[in-house]
Amino acid sequence: MSQPSIGSPRPAVSAVAEMSELIELLEVVWERGRDTASAPPVSSAQARVLFLVDGNDQLNLRELGRLLEAAPPSVTRLCDRLQAVGFLERHPGSEDRREVLLQLTPAGRTYLERLRARRQEVLAEAMAAMPQASRAALAAGLADFCAAVTKPLRLQSPDSLIARTALA
Repeated sequence: MSQPSIGSPRPAVSAVAEMSELIELLEVVWERGRDTASAPPVSSAQARVLFLVDGNDQLNLRELGRLLEAAPPSVTRLCDRLQAVGFLERHPGSEDRREVLLQLTPAGRTYLERLRARRQEVLAEAMAAMPQASRAALAAGLADFCAAVTKPLRLQSPDSLIARTALA
């Protein structure tokens, strides 16, 4: 990936293009990691559900649908499949029993831990090939990017995400 000059009138456009390329590469890595984390493997959409439920306390079906930008029947089917493999539980809300709250099971947490560990192994290998200064710049830039992305997804702050993955 090339670096735009500091005085470039459109450095954000270049950064977005490079980020898009990076995301495409990460999707390939993520798929490999997802398939080797443990059995049974889950789909990409199901993995997104697991990540969102893990990152949001007291997440209900309606809010999950909003975060996924998916129709309620699709969200329900995703949760049905995750519940069938033992990764997700549904509980009635304490204040409104019509509300359905989502929670990961211990098996779901274990799956995510293994998935994250596998992905981190692959990323560590790639980053080891980078010069130290590039790794430091990437880490700083990604921390800022994570802060910008987590807010609309109601996820934990990037600091707590770093602490969680460091412990895993």
